[in-house]
Amino acid sequence: MSNVFARSILAGALALAMPMAAQAWEPTKTVEFVVPAGTGGGADQMARTIQGIVSKHNLMKQPMVVINKAGGAGGEGFLDVKSSRGNPHKLVITLSNLFTTPLGTGIPFSWKDLTPVAMLALDEFVLWVNADTPYKTAGDYISAIKQGQPGQFKMGGTGSKQEDQIITVALEKATGLKFTYIPFRGGGEVAVQLVGKHVDSTVNNPIEAVAQWRANSVRPLCVFDSKPLDYKDKVTADKAWSDIPTCKSQGLDIEYLMLRGFFMPPGVTKEQTEYYVELFKKVRETPEWQKLMADGAFNTTFMTGAEYAKWVGNEEKRHHSQRRSPEFEHAPREVDEKLEKDGSALIAGVFALH
Repeated sequence: MSNVFARSILAGALALAMPMAAQAWEPTKTVEFVVPAGTGGGADQMARTIQGIVSKHNLMKQPMVVINKAGGAGGEGFLDVKSSRGNPHKLVITLSNLFTTPLGTGIPFSWKDLTPVAMLALDEFVLWVNADTPYKTAGDYISAIKQGQPGQFKMGGTGSKQEDQIITVALEKATGLKFTYIPFRGGGEVAVQLVGKHVDSTVNNPIEAVAQWRANSVRPLCVFDSKPLDYKDKVTADKAWSDIPTCKSQGLDIEYLMLRGFFMPPGVTKEQTEYYVELFKKVRETPEWQKLMADGAFNTTFMTGAEYAKWVGNEEKRHHSQRRSPEFEHAPREVDEKLEKDGSALIAGVFALH
């Protein structure tokens, strides 16, 4: 009897243990979604859309909160995630400042300090002007700049020495002209400045200017891609994203697409990373995500694992090459009243939190 009883106890214990062993990792507390950029821009909009999708469709048992940490051209956010080693309850959405911020600010950070999770999309860039201007094509605008004084025309963009200024410098090289580049904290603010006629043009992402385009406040002149955008549904009464010509077709041989990717802190496990990969796959299947992709005319490329890491590594090399351009050496710095009073405050302040 004792042997039978012992076997029964062992069998019961194994039966209880099996579900526990098969149970995959999942968050046990609130997940922080760090946005290393200001509110209203493309990264912020994407993060908040994902937050809403996860909540609406109950894709995760724990809540997700979006936190903007834009200080030091996004360095505040990157250093926060870097210093959160082993914390699986923190994500960061990345854009080109993943490469440009370390190059432009000298902060001790590289994408290799983080754990790659997934690329969810690539973002486009469009040359925009105020709708009240007479410029109907990129050629019209370039001709007007040629007739003006050097630096007379103002290009608004997100941050200094980041993607918007990279494109502005490329425009200057392609045309032999000179813009006055004015940096702002985020794409939302940039769009407002163009509507208010405080700048003459921008190269905002589609999602950052679609509301103003629908309101007939801004006009797209060309897209910085090798081919027209795929989306054919009308955005305005008579125009779709696919109606915007490429800048190359307008005589400006410039292409630039931007990462919309996700990373975790260093030191997390493969199982924890895979949880978020699967979460993002579910997000991509929802109608809300499809609407965001269409509204923002995104390139919907999806990557994970080694393929994603290789892509990021190649982009880092490309940005290093572009950064060597002398035009960036005297670029205006982004104003950050909170963190730039003391050059060491950004680094010391973030690490003091951990």
